[in-house]
Amino acid sequence: MKSIDIYKNIEYIKIYNEINIDINNISIDTRNIKDNDCFIGVKGEKFDGNLFYKDAFDKGASICILDNYKESEEDLKYLKDNNKSIILVENSVISLGKLASYVRDNFEYPVIAITGSSGKTSTKDIVYSVLSHKYNAHKTPGNKNNFTGLPTSLLSIEEDTNMLILEMGMNHLGEISYLTNIVKPNVAVITNVGTAHIGNLGSRENILKAKLEILEGLKKDGIVVINNDNGLLHEWYLNNKDKYKIVTIGIDNKSDYQAKNIKEHESSSEFICNDEKYFINVGGKHFIYNSLVAIALGSIYNVDIKDIKKGIEEFELSSNRMNVIKKDSITIIDDTYNANYDSMKYAIKYLSNLNGRKIAVLGDMKELGDYSINLHKEIGKLIYEEKIDVLITVGDDSKYINEESIKLGFNKENSYHFDDNKDAIKLINKIKNKKDNILVKASNSMNFKEIVGGI
Repeated sequence: MKSIDIYKNIEYIKIYNEINIDINNISIDTRNIKDNDCFIGVKGEKFDGNLFYKDAFDKGASICILDNYKESEEDLKYLKDNNKSIILVENSVISLGKLASYVRDNFEYPVIAITGSSGKTSTKDIVYSVLSHKYNAHKTPGNKNNFTGLPTSLLSIEEDTNMLILEMGMNHLGEISYLTNIVKPNVAVITNVGTAHIGNLGSRENILKAKLEILEGLKKDGIVVINNDNGLLHEWYLNNKDKYKIVTIGIDNKSDYQAKNIKEHESSSEFICNDEKYFINVGGKHFIYNSLVAIALGSIYNVDIKDIKKGIEEFELSSNRMNVIKKDSITIIDDTYNANYDSMKYAIKYLSNLNGRKIAVLGDMKELGDYSINLHKEIGKLIYEEKIDVLITVGDDSKYINEESIKLGFNKENSYHFDDNKDAIKLINKIKNKKDNILVKASNSMNFKEIVGGI
């Protein structure tokens, strides 16, 4: 990160002991603080980061930006004696965003922003795998895609970085609008529009509206990459193809980058796109869509076709995302990171294509609001249609998965519901056999990683 004049790039209420110093890095986590760093205290759901400013100074921070601070004579003496500074601001998160915006405005290279109801992180990871063959690329670490995570990612780029791949998430309208005006992308990618956070947004149309906020910050002559098989995005494309430079990817609908001659295997897929054959080392149709985005962006940024293919083959999933574990001739599909209707649907369809007995261990999908019961019932319908052999559910609304599947004809002798992960673990360990395939998936708060560890 290039040195930033902190004082000139944020709005502040008061400065305690202004100093002249080059800041190395900016962080909201005291665990990452080193000498001459700037710490920003952010109040979260569990902890108020403002309260840890002394820890930050002890780790070597030179400046602390806080929005909750009461001055004391002791602090003022400490600041002067140790050449350190506290900046009191109205809102720490806004200050973080302003500093990130400054870094972006001084970044002369391409910035790619990725959003969507599902598949953001895996799409970002596979795009990075391709583009890093030509560029010194930097990507959002993990899923740090919110008001604090994305700016922090921008602030952590190295000086030799010449390509940024950033992920944008949201729970409500207006959130992506805020992020995109910081990021100002050259390319905006929308992976899909599904039902994630529909409880907050009220309809898929509002989810589309929220995702399209990414275009507000799009650079002039910027490119929009969309999934042309997604109904709402396809309709938007037809109505807006003359207003934006749009690149389409798809399987079912004719697209600029369309996968054909698809062959899906247990833990891999292969397909043809624009007369070139690609191989991806992860199973599931949704990863073909992710690969198509990577192919499109690799082509846009002139990555050699051999390196595009190599990047897709080398792609590795982030932890807990469709992680296939082989143990004692049993296949465990650890997809415990999170769950919404669309990702749950993709995971079940992947399970249904495997050879051997198919066991689905499913938990609640959160943030669905008034849609929760119906969408859990839709998953139950899918369980029946995809001929899953054993269904195990844990939680509150997941019981509707069970009830609906049985109502449609699923064998109730092979259907179980529990209120506790431990009871599910006991059953799974009792019934599991060699050559079983066990999908474990739920929203992150259900702690289904416990189930993976227990079996």
